[in-house]
Amino acid sequence: MPAEQPQPWQDDWFRSARKRRMQAWRGVESQHVSATMKLVDSIEEHEALEALLEGSKPPLPPGAAGLHYLLFTPFRYASPHASRFRRSGEAGVWYGADSLHAACAEIAYWRYRFIIDSAGLAKDGSELLTTHTFFNATVEGRAIDLTRPPWLEQATVWGHPVDYSGTQALAAAARDRGVEWIRYASVRHAGARCAAVLSPSALAGGAPAAQQEWTCRATRQRVMFHSRAGGASFSWDF
Repeated sequence: MPAEQPQPWQDDWFRSARKRRMQAWRGVESQHVSATMKLVDSIEEHEALEALLEGSKPPLPPGAAGLHYLLFTPFRYASPHASRFRRSGEAGVWYGADSLHAACAEIAYWRYRFIIDSAGLAKDGSELLTTHTFFNATVEGRAIDLTRPPWLEQATVWGHPVDYSGTQALAAAARDRGVEWIRYASVRHAGARCAAVLSPSALAGGAPAAQQEWTCRATRQRVMFHSRAGGASFSWDF
């Protein structure tokens, strides 16, 4: 078996953990309602179908009672796809960013990666068109801040563009020490700050705010977001 990699932090760094608060934007693909509405003929039938589907889903994790589904959904499922602060198959993580623009940038990167990695979208001229709901939530709880000392000493580890081994190990250790969320520098949008929420109890208020609908058009060269209400757009060239 390969030798275990040394942890990129000192155990006493967790003494910096304290209660912190942040307003965070998150974007999710808008697909669940349209998918189920195609199967029914009325609002009543749709509500009955949603109730049946709810009964087949995993139970809510501790601390999620009373939360809106946009807040608790990431904690409900163990995804086979790893992310920056979660290994494959581990408990879910809720990700957010300190601005709408930064939240769009995070999604833009993964839309681009999806097109690059998808054989069906490999040819030039292929594009992916999706609709996303963006919303704002309050993150509040015991946290560590990777943008401040002593954690800043390992900034290259926390901000590596593709190697998540260090941040995944850190998240597991943080959970064991009662850390509810992690504040870190965005890798996809310079200057922005992000939140990796490890426990649903850190999502205060129970419901998201400022919901907005945006359309995303992604190609192998560019990802663009446009507000469905008009008047605003963002784009990234790759």
